[in-house]
Amino acid sequence: MLFHLLYALRSQLSLLNVTHYITFRTAMASLTALFLVLLLGPWMIERLRRLQIGQHIREEGPQAHKAKAGTPTMGGVLILVGILVPTLLWADLTNLKIWIVVLATVAFGAIGFADDYLKVAKKRSLGLTARNKLLGQLAVSLAVGLAVYLLARVEPREYSTRVVFPFFKQVVPDLGVLYVAFAVLLLTLSSNAVNLTDGLDGLAIGTTLVAAAAFTGLAYVSGHARFADYLDLLFRPGAGELTVFCGAMVGASMGFLWWNCYPAQVFMGDVGSLALGGALGTVAILIKQELLLFVVGGLFMIEAFSVILQVASFRLTGRRVFRMSPLHHHFELVGWKEPQIIIRFWIVAFVFALFSLMTLKLR
Repeated sequence: MLFHLLYALRSQLSLLNVTHYITFRTAMASLTALFLVLLLGPWMIERLRRLQIGQHIREEGPQAHKAKAGTPTMGGVLILVGILVPTLLWADLTNLKIWIVVLATVAFGAIGFADDYLKVAKKRSLGLTARNKLLGQLAVSLAVGLAVYLLARVEPREYSTRVVFPFFKQVVPDLGVLYVAFAVLLLTLSSNAVNLTDGLDGLAIGTTLVAAAAFTGLAYVSGHARFADYLDLLFRPGAGELTVFCGAMVGASMGFLWWNCYPAQVFMGDVGSLALGGALGTVAILIKQELLLFVVGGLFMIEAFSVILQVASFRLTGRRVFRMSPLHHHFELVGWKEPQIIIRFWIVAFVFALFSLMTLKLR
């Protein structure tokens, strides 16, 4: 909205022509998100305390986490505000890709909100049933997948059902209608992976910050004809506008990390983790870097697959691979201190992000 207003006034004040540049608006969105979350943080934390919206700790979780019981949760609402408000202020709202990612983020956040609300209302660590939660995620993912598939039929230059394989320049298969199922699996995995990573103070939001920063660069080059051609990417004319959304995600993550770093003053809850996972997955789909999401969000995927491996091993053999899953709990029980795990996992996330950017030239 602010972008449209300021750009319309450029004839009266030539300085406002700078709002035309995506890089400028991305920086402004990131700063707006950062200061918005920093300013609203104390009010939100106090409000959550007054409403007695505190975290309930799982009985089967690490015993050290018992001390965190009662810490304000549902802080993900603050993250959503930090992402959505700057995006609506600085992005080109005539770009349909912006609305797809905004609505997907809100929808995933709504599922998480319902889950968190039920946990608070029932005063226990379980909210929505696993089945209902999964059905909600599948429904939102299906809507995104169908939207991209149908739009690809109408505007093949803007949207595509082709999938780019990292490292392989010529391997770009068109999945056609099967792309819908592919998108459903990708988004469901992405949202759950971030949700499973959210188990230590600052772990999920710090990792999201790194992944969002990588996608900021990827979105920009995907929407820039010259860069996309040089890097052999599928050029999507409107994809560059998603840089503004990713920039807002970076700023909101930085701001929330201020309040969520060890020892956390507030937890994001499922309203934050599901929304962030859904947002990253949707951006990956819209900029045609779906498979690269597994590299950019490599730490998220490791956390998710540690749970899958643990469950599969226990059901098939009766034995556990890890002392506890997700993986960060295993290292807690091994003896690593929480801050050690968090910082080391951030380093791993940073390495994955760098590697993902390196793959752009390894084709």
